[in-house]
Amino acid sequence: MSIDLALKEAMSIVGAVGVALVDYDSGMSLGTLGGGDWLDLDVAAAGNTEVVRAKLRVMSSLKLNDTIEDILITLNRQYHLIRPLSAAKGNPTLFLYLVLDREHANLALARHYLKRIEAHLTV
Repeated sequence: MSIDLALKEAMSIVGAVGVALVDYDSGMSLGTLGGGDWLDLDVAAAGNTEVVRAKLRVMSSLKLNDTIEDILITLNRQYHLIRPLSAAKGNPTLFLYLVLDREHANLALARHYLKRIEAHLTV
């Protein structure tokens, strides 16, 4: 699945407001869809790069032999879901970033769909 198709699939998730595919080495997004005046996905991508890097540093400091499945940031009206792509797919520094309207979203289903999108995404 291409980046464009993956972003479209993510935006079809009920409650989706915006989505980005981000490289956390550079902080740059490889593609975005949705967002708007109040949600600048490029700024959010750069900021969430720091979230991923911080968690990886903590895991390294704790000598955890594990990987991040996803990171959830819960706001009053939104869910922000960060899903690093599997290093096994050859993309060890990429993550999907999805913003959901909390009133309309089903978090469990959104996580399931992101996992499915990740499995079929080719970069």
